[in-house]
Amino acid sequence: MFPTIRDGFDAFATALSSLGTHSGTRPLRVTTTNAFASRWLVPRLNQWREAHEDVTLSIIGADRLMRLDADEADLAIRYARSAPRGGSREIFRDRFYPVCSSSLLAEYPTVRCAADLSGCPLIHFDWFANDRTAPNWERWFEMALGADPPTRHAYSISLSFREELHAIEAVLAGQGIALCSDVVVADDLASGALVKLVDLALPGYGFYPVYAFDHPRRAVIEIFVEWISTVAQRSVEARPQAARVSVG
Repeated sequence: MFPTIRDGFDAFATALSSLGTHSGTRPLRVTTTNAFASRWLVPRLNQWREAHEDVTLSIIGADRLMRLDADEADLAIRYARSAPRGGSREIFRDRFYPVCSSSLLAEYPTVRCAADLSGCPLIHFDWFANDRTAPNWERWFEMALGADPPTRHAYSISLSFREELHAIEAVLAGQGIALCSDVVVADDLASGALVKLVDLALPGYGFYPVYAFDHPRRAVIEIFVEWISTVAQRSVEARPQAARVSVG
């Protein structure tokens, strides 16, 4: 009878483990990019706690693509050009503007148009190697000043980072100008810590909540998706519109 009893206990242990794993007391695990988690999501978590204090969140910042079917996270906020597999509605989409700190702006009072940026320290951070449409300085200058060789603008990168978050920290520290997501640095633009230099932006990506539709905590996940969608819409409506200089 031992094999039968053993299998029965194994099944019982598995059921108990599953019950514990999916209980309502376990934090809802949300993964997204490091920059979005740090600069946008975390500063707004107090709004979640005020509305849903009974649901604890575990925020997992990771620039690698975490697999939801590997039980690493319950929900992902994917950052992609178009809706990823399993993605629900797009909650918002960003744009990339040249931004700098207010302290650095005071050091370059002669900046009056896009061409003047060539004399400023420019900051670059890496994007997906296989994405030829990723927002970077080369594409921005081509859009602002033309792609033909006679009008192609010369520029140089002063600092380069692999991580977007590190580039943003450098910009905030007054070390240069970077093309930044108006979603990720929305709070810094609103506070005046960062300033848009030119009202000309490259298109960015969309933010998509992704989760398994047969997830045992789907009801809680959908509450979070509705919450972040509402907060995102408010953020879009509050985006600063003013720019300092013109294109040319």
